Amino acid sequence: MSEYRIDELARAANSTVRNVRAYQERGLLPPPRREGRVGIYDGTHLARLQLIGRLLHRGYTASNIAELLRAWQDGRDLADVLGLEQVVTSFFAQELPETITCSELLSLLSPSDGEPSEAQVRELVRAAADVGLIELPPGGHLAEHCADFRVPSPRLLRTTADLIAAGVPTSEVLSLGAQVRRAVDDTARRFVEIMSDYLFRSRAPGWMPSPGEVPAVAAFIDRIRPATAGALQASLALALDHHVDAAFGEYIDRLSSHLSGRNEDSV
Repeated sequence: MSEYRIDELARAANSTVRNVRAYQERGLLPPPRREGRVGIYDGTHLARLQLIGRLLHRGYTASNIAELLRAWQDGRDLADVLGLEQVVTSFFAQELPETITCSELLSLLSPSDGEPSEAQVRELVRAAADVGLIELPPGGHLAEHCADFRVPSPRLLRTTADLIAAGVPTSEVLSLGAQVRRAVDDTARRFVEIMSDYLFRSRAPGWMPSPGEVPAVAAFIDRIRPATAGALQASLALALDHHVDAAFGEYIDRLSSHLSGRNEDSV
């Protein structure tokens, strides 16, 4: 299990050291393991911190969250509670976010010798944000001078940069990325709707898993993530095989036609 110092934990959860300490003081976050004078946090703390952040984003106050957590933990073993939270939040991004400078972003997405204009930089930055490669500051406003950006998925940024480095035009890559993001978002939303309906359809509105139900719920959630990811990857691989085969066939047809025409001309 990954371990974090307090600044590393805050960065991984897109929070601040000050918030981490405040949540601990309010009892929202379990205390860390102590190694001398250093507090060591682990994945359960990250899961709880991510959960708090998402509840705050939905408009809950710290008091609301404290009440929810007290009700959630009532009569349940803390290890089971934290374990379920960790499984649930594992559906959130698996990667640790990174930070990238504006110049680094431009070098990845616009690897040309020419210096882009300020308008071009802003257009590229907004396009990158629309695809999900970077996150803009709160409010979506760009600073007068291009600043640092949070990269929620370094792997997505790297694969995008690889396509551009291979020679595919940046505009085409970002346009395709936006299209993929919309398609995947629709699929993911439908998947979550189906799984939520399965999990909650026979439950009362105020249902929370009992201590005996926690391991089963955690196991269900833990099982469907890799199954879903595997199904999406397999479906994409099949679709790519089909279209690559079709494109290759079209190329062979054109080549064959060209060679036939050349042979006729030589007769």
